Amino acid sequence: MAGVKGQVQKRGVERRRAMVDAAIELFARQGVRGTGVAAIAERAGATPSALIHHFGSKDGLVRAVLEEADRRALARLSIPAGAEPTLDQAFDWFIRDAGHTAATEGELAALHTTLTAENLQPGSVLHTWFRDRGRALRTHLCDLFTRAVADGSARPGLDPVILAAETAAFIEGAHLVWLLDPEQVDLVGLHRSYFEGLAARLRP
Repeated sequence: MAGVKGQVQKRGVERRRAMVDAAIELFARQGVRGTGVAAIAERAGATPSALIHHFGSKDGLVRAVLEEADRRALARLSIPAGAEPTLDQAFDWFIRDAGHTAATEGELAALHTTLTAENLQPGSVLHTWFRDRGRALRTHLCDLFTRAVADGSARPGLDPVILAAETAAFIEGAHLVWLLDPEQVDLVGLHRSYFEGLAARLRP
């Protein structure tokens, strides 16, 4: 029975992954509002009721898509599990991730930016999710800058909280500027210039 249960669970995970992949593709092409549950289910080879069974609602699926985007981004970090990136490793990752975004034409970046704007007001469906995600990013950045000061790779007297907010603001703003005019804005070059400048500012 345990083997059968395991197979059922595996198929469930595979179906869920197929639905998330289908949603990513259709959301990027048609937007969230322009994509119905039935279209996503059909693309994934499933039924609308099966999709609702896995995610509870379309909003639940949207949240799963956003979480999958973050999971994929972290997988590209190439830092061993449990290890804390150095300042140089983190800055290099942000530049490489900008390259990945540009190479994939910003499908997930556009989705993320659009949904952030749609959920700025408290009480909106994903407001808490985006707020908490932003807080988590700033916390990780604050820890990064704090470690850099402690190990001597950044000069003393810095304010990690302000630096974290500044860096998060750059990342969000850079993506927005690029999404509005990708033919004129070099996303990778913009990231490289910012993080090289930031590294020079922080140097002991």
